[in-house]
Amino acid sequence: MRIVIQRVSRSSVTVGGEQIGSTGRGLLVLVGVEQGDTPEEMKWLAAKTVSLRIFEDENGVMNRSVADIGGEVLAVSQFTLTASTRKGNRPSYIRAAGHDTAVPLYEAYCDEVGRLLGRSVARGRFGADMKVELVNDGPVTIIIDSRLRE
Repeated sequence: MRIVIQRVSRSSVTVGGEQIGSTGRGLLVLVGVEQGDTPEEMKWLAAKTVSLRIFEDENGVMNRSVADIGGEVLAVSQFTLTASTRKGNRPSYIRAAGHDTAVPLYEAYCDEVGRLLGRSVARGRFGADMKVELVNDGPVTIIIDSRLRE
C-alpha cells in the first residue's frame, strides 16, 4: 500500500456535487492499494498515520501527531498512486489491486485509523469521480510505501 499524507487546515471531498466528507485541521490521506497488499501492511500504515509527528509543538518543532492535536482525518482511495511510469508517457496501473482486494483494505485502513484516533474518519467513495479540496498546511506532504518499511 502507498499513502500520501498531507497536513491540512481543512479538506473535503465531493461526489456529484454533494460533499460526502470534510475535515478541519488534521490530515488528508490518499490511499493506493496494490496487488499483494496485506492486512498487516494496512495496520502498519494506519498506526504510522496516527503517530506521525508532523504538527508543530509549542516551540514550533514538528513533534506532535494528529492524535496529539485532536485532529481529523479524511481518507480518499486513489488507485493512481500505484502507477508505473518507467516506460513511455502513459502510466500503467497494472499493479493496482482489484476491487475485491482494494475495497476491503481501504475500508479496513479507514476503520483502523478511526479506532486508533477514537473518532470516525471522513471518507471518499471508492471508485467514484471525486473532487478533493484541501488547504495544505506548511505545505507538509509525506509519501509512505508499506513495502519500503524495512
